[in-house]
Amino acid sequence: MPSIKPIHYKKLVKIFEKKGWKHIRTKGDHMIFMKEGFIRPIVIPCYKTVPVFIIKNNLRTAKITNEEYFQLLKS
Repeated sequence: MPSIKPIHYKKLVKIFEKKGWKHIRTKGDHMIFMKEGFIRPIVIPCYKTVPVFIIKNNLRTAKITNEEYFQLLKS
């Protein structure tokens, strides 16, 4: 399995939107997403390259596996 690499925030936003997360608000340069059934929000910073640790933390919060992430990244 390939390793997770830093990506542009717009690609990351599309991945979470495909999984049903909705953009609620923007605070500064951070986009906040919520989904029914989840208590914690997903926070995506508007960076050219989002660091790997932020991607992994958001995937863990959203209960998305690495395999699902790579499938969504391809589509």
